[in-house]
Amino acid sequence: MKLLRLSQRTLFTVIVVTTLTFIFLPMFIVFFDMKPSEVISYLNTPLAIESLKLSLWTTVWSLSLIVLFGTPLAYFLAKNNFKGKQVLDVLIQLPIVIPPAVAGVGLLMVFGRFGLLGKWFDLFGIQIGFTAIAVIMAQAFIAAPFYIMAARTAFSGVDSNLDSVSRTLGGSRIRTFFKVTLPLSLPGLLTGAALSWGRALGEFGATIMFAGNLPGHTQTMPLAIFAAMESDMKIAIALSALLIIVSFCLLLSVKIIEHYPAFKIYLKKRKGKNQWLSVKSKRASGTLN
Repeated sequence: MKLLRLSQRTLFTVIVVTTLTFIFLPMFIVFFDMKPSEVISYLNTPLAIESLKLSLWTTVWSLSLIVLFGTPLAYFLAKNNFKGKQVLDVLIQLPIVIPPAVAGVGLLMVFGRFGLLGKWFDLFGIQIGFTAIAVIMAQAFIAAPFYIMAARTAFSGVDSNLDSVSRTLGGSRIRTFFKVTLPLSLPGLLTGAALSWGRALGEFGATIMFAGNLPGHTQTMPLAIFAAMESDMKIAIALSALLIIVSFCLLLSVKIIEHYPAFKIYLKKRKGKNQWLSVKSKRASGTLN
């Protein structure tokens, strides 16, 4: 019996270690191939610098658009029940599961030069495909569901009675949103924004299909890694290491945001306990009347 338990425990341990190794090893191996000084030197190349600048610029714009247009939609989904809502939820989350290349083809068929809407833009001399605008649109299309669903969950978690009380006291719907709903939902919104930004930063398939891989114009960091694989593997490794670090920091910020309310409560309890101990010690010493 003991031998059977030992065998089961050993098998379980082997499965867990194998799974963790499979997940962690491909991510960490890039940090052992070069020294930190080498990574920095390879990041200080025109290919790396241009792609880094473009990635930061485009993801800031795409995240801004996601928050601007996604927040009202998330609020609408959280506060309203209607026929077909479940179907709408599935459609909103669909960009997460469809292959990014398919998303790129769809964007190209709609906004490309000969696309459904792109041909009308072309009449006014506006070209979207294979430009930086296409990069932003591809990132926003793929990353938007992460923010919308997180924001919807955050808005749903706000007690509707608080909104009712605010409205009863004379607050308008907009004032209630900014003074009551938004502050209470902020941790969830920040979590969704961080996840969305991370996804936009790593977007590859839809970008290369809709925006191309033009150095200095549409070549983001993932595309630069793809290009560097054919010319200089060291630059690809350095860029990969940088993306892993940035992604780790974004996920770490998500965890901090998620646990911040509990940590804040803990600090308040700790402060209250310290104040009580201080009063108690003063009474014991006779310094408090």
